[in-house]
Amino acid sequence: MVMAQPNSVLTARSVGPAEPPESLPEAVIEAASLEIMHLLRRAAQLAAEQGGDTDLFMQAAWAACLDARPGLREELAEKELRAQLKKLRKRGLVAAA
Repeated sequence: MVMAQPNSVLTARSVGPAEPPESLPEAVIEAASLEIMHLLRRAAQLAAEQGGDTDLFMQAAWAACLDARPGLREELAEKELRAQLKKLRKRGLVAAA
């Protein structure tokens, strides 16, 4: 059985007005609407209140993000493959075409 990992920040206070996290780059903050930030915080709070596993919440959020953007999953997989091939070429394990 997986133990829940409560988030004290989320459980200690209620969801107020959405404020962009200071750790995000300004361009990201500008691109993200306050409604999206509020909904994401509310979803995180609900998960924490119900004792949801943090890793499971993050996996579900990432999967939802990928599902919402057709082609993103494939684009990321292709980038990962190219990075792996580059590493293998540097090690001389794969020939360059």
